[in-house]
Amino acid sequence: MRYHEEYEHAAAGFSLTGAQARVLALLAREPTPMRKVAQQLKCEPSNITGIVDRLENRGLVERRPDPADRRVKLAAATEEGVATAEQLRGGLDFAREPLAELSPAERALLRDLLRRMLTND
Repeated sequence: MRYHEEYEHAAAGFSLTGAQARVLALLAREPTPMRKVAQQLKCEPSNITGIVDRLENRGLVERRPDPADRRVKLAAATEEGVATAEQLRGGLDFAREPLAELSPAERALLRDLLRRMLTND
């Protein structure tokens, strides 16, 4: 619950909703088809289309053709979008306290384990 509260607060500092910030964070990692973004966030593709439209209007996201399949459009963070996602991530304090006691190697191991848990649907 604390995570969601702080995420919403940090997003508001950039005039973003929490949903917009989450989409931007995903797209800052790599260009992704919107259908896949919807699957990752467990929501309807039409919701992602609206969010990407609003982010695109702000210059944070752009649509690109997929080099592997020209019929598919990828959503990708622009340079400004990547910078905004990085600043947003830096504004999240909820994990700093509990993770402060861990060494860099322990934090990397925890990150990798959590990623593995999330990708094994």
